[in-house]
Amino acid sequence: MENTKYENDTDPAGSARFFKSKTNWAFSSTGDFMDDGSNTDSFIWTSTSALAMKNSELYMDACLSPLSLTYYGFCLRNGNYEVKLHFAETVFTDDKTYSSLGRRIFDVYIQGKLVRKDFNIEDEAGGVGREIIKKFPAMVNSGTLEIRFYWAGKGTTAIPEWGVYGPLISAISVNLEKGSSTKKGSSISTGAVVGIVVAMELIFIFLLYKGRLLQKYGMEQDLKGLDLQTGSFTLRQIKAATNNFDAANKIGEGGFGLVYKGLLSDGTRIAVKQLSSKSQQGNREFVNEIGMISALQHPHLVKLYGCCVEGDQLLLVYEYMENNNLARALFGLEECQIKLNWPTRHKICVGIARGLAFLHEESRLKIVHRDIKATNVLLDENLNPKISDFGLAKLNEEDNTHISTRIAGT
Repeated sequence: MENTKYENDTDPAGSARFFKSKTNWAFSSTGDFMDDGSNTDSFIWTSTSALAMKNSELYMDACLSPLSLTYYGFCLRNGNYEVKLHFAETVFTDDKTYSSLGRRIFDVYIQGKLVRKDFNIEDEAGGVGREIIKKFPAMVNSGTLEIRFYWAGKGTTAIPEWGVYGPLISAISVNLEKGSSTKKGSSISTGAVVGIVVAMELIFIFLLYKGRLLQKYGMEQDLKGLDLQTGSFTLRQIKAATNNFDAANKIGEGGFGLVYKGLLSDGTRIAVKQLSSKSQQGNREFVNEIGMISALQHPHLVKLYGCCVEGDQLLLVYEYMENNNLARALFGLEECQIKLNWPTRHKICVGIARGLAFLHEESRLKIVHRDIKATNVLLDENLNPKISDFGLAKLNEEDNTHISTRIAGT
């Protein structure tokens, strides 16, 4: 198509997910679909009917995001570009049925600038199942291009079914304009063309079938895509550290599963979070938590040492916190409670605030935790607080807002 080479996007978007390809692009998808409890998130939409438009293969599959979907082009020559966004509304119908009542409305940003507000694919294309290509100019002066689609809470959310709202994009192409002056710096291949085809024969990573665990290979592939800054442990190492998950080493329990204390061969004390086979949401939270916390380092965030995916075991390995969590210190059994004077309580409150300030404003990745409570605040031997449990966290890509589109946490 117009001598533009499109690259197949083979990594699925997901809630609070960031992915960087081996070439010069990446994407970030945030949010969770408000659903009916079916544990199904349709981040990829495949048209159920044949499309008659030219280049229909570009539009049969599209990426659907619940809140914000951002694509990044890296190592571009500085200069003026033409961005082409390829859309087709393939979710709704144009007949007199219930599914014809759906409305999709979202905003489009390029290089942080709002270029289309309340964009409606069906209205722009003159109907459903029709292509519409929107062209926008873009100036690149730092080697990076950012294209973002943002659902601002408008339109329908459950027509024809749950989880089909939010921005929908079929393909993106970016071309350096002829005669555009460029500065010396990074460049891509001849023609300076980056083509992204979203969700062609895409493999969905968050495979949940009646609550079963992900297969080992699938989970390992997911973790590879996270570019982890953490270590990898074998099941044998963790069993040795926890005395084969001895009940005497159990230090906590939550919706995710059990938590055990352990001791590595080098003398490092650890806390091991074990995914419960009964957990309905654990797989997504497992990947989400690793992706979120592996890149974060702060005195008031619990440190993740690594993870283990082996057999039917999904395990997270953290630094050990001597005084467990704040809830036990305040409201636990009498023998477990800690007498906290007011200066200590003040120190804990300020520490939590500093950790949240780092997540919201100071970190390279702006993150909303969404499950802050006393049980998710851990205390070290000096009663310094550290925020834990990032399974429900999401990336926050909107300035001055921490609004979530669904109930999460406690």
